[in-house]
Amino acid sequence: MTNKYDYDVLYIGAGHATFDGAAPLAKTGVRVGVIESGLIGGTCPNRGCNAKITLDEPVKLTRETARLNDILSSAPTINWTANVAHKQEIIDPLPAGLTARLEDGGATIIHGHATFKDAHTVVVDDQQTITAEKIVIATGLKPHRLDIPGTKLAHDSSDFMNLKRLPQSIVIIGAGYIGMEFATIANAAGAQVTVMLHGDQALRDFYQPFVAQVVDDLTERGVTFIKNANVQAFTKQDDQFQVSYGDHQQLTTDWILDATGRIPNLDGLDRIGVKYDRHGVYVNDHLQTNVPNIYAAGDVLANDLPKVTPAAYFESKYLMRLFSGQTSAPIDYPVIPSVVFTSPRIAQAGMKIPAAEKAGLTVSDNDLADYWYYQVSKEPIAASKQVHDQDGHLVGVTEISDQAEDAVNALLPAIEYQLDREQIDRLIGIFPTIGYAAWHRA
Repeated sequence: MTNKYDYDVLYIGAGHATFDGAAPLAKTGVRVGVIESGLIGGTCPNRGCNAKITLDEPVKLTRETARLNDILSSAPTINWTANVAHKQEIIDPLPAGLTARLEDGGATIIHGHATFKDAHTVVVDDQQTITAEKIVIATGLKPHRLDIPGTKLAHDSSDFMNLKRLPQSIVIIGAGYIGMEFATIANAAGAQVTVMLHGDQALRDFYQPFVAQVVDDLTERGVTFIKNANVQAFTKQDDQFQVSYGDHQQLTTDWILDATGRIPNLDGLDRIGVKYDRHGVYVNDHLQTNVPNIYAAGDVLANDLPKVTPAAYFESKYLMRLFSGQTSAPIDYPVIPSVVFTSPRIAQAGMKIPAAEKAGLTVSDNDLADYWYYQVSKEPIAASKQVHDQDGHLVGVTEISDQAEDAVNALLPAIEYQLDREQIDRLIGIFPTIGYAAWHRA
């Protein structure tokens, strides 16, 4: 590193793709700057994962107590306003804690919006010019907005999680992670929910027979799904809104959520020649863009990996080791699991079922609803599929259940390290737990 610039490494964005690596990098003596226009921590702690899972916790409880209604004396209902207030109590302290982590490590935080002037220079809020030897683009994703008349009448995921009062009726455009998770939460809290799909499949990245079970369950609970909706416009009508869709069809609702996906924050990259497309920034196996001193990490990357927080964490830690001279090797990704927090959840890791079946690998089925541990809470929907290679190693798993994320987490070491049967049999877990049960399927 050289004193020619204000910073050795300058991060644009302060989410997981930054702070998990920037703080320990600064402790090594590297001069680190972090520019953030919003809350420190980015999407996940402030308006994503942490907020969502807090709002979902009562949903899990209402589902379980409903199944145990012949044992429990009363069934709880969700107080939406109190739930949102509790969510805020959980997430409000997070930016201060993350700020302290960065600053205690020796990093400097600059608040404002950064615009590239050249490959080594950014301007913050059109006022402050900052230079750096290396710059990391960690700007993440932002909500996609439909390009139709009245699009400003719709809301995004942050708006949903900040609703003080839950509308009586909600139309959700999109059936990806956000659409399906928020449909689950809003329905459990008492709203009349309609989900409009662009095509004929929800959660296209997940095993479709399991997705169909989630859709059927939500349908039984009162959620309406409209396939191939072809949404055309939003209009305001008195205190309500109309969604125009299909063949001259209209649906009146109290609130509209545009959950048509998230797109990368890519403002100003043309000025410095960084290559990108609508999926994100192109990088090589060192997370380096085509402009040699500029790197990128996190959800802003154009790759086929799941856009999940742990992947951004892993990339941030890799860049810390790279910039501090602890490694010069290319990034070597481990198996990255993913989950959709519907009720039940669907979680997966490693080789997906369609690819395994096409490759002729062994795919085993487990009807977990018949397994005693899942019967404890009377789970009606619980199943898993495991993929094993020719040598018997577990190479993929997909599960649908209320505890799917924990089961898949437990199996990650078997997939990542290709444990053989003797190694697996040496692991004595805590019993009775869902993780212990999952190991018997490894």
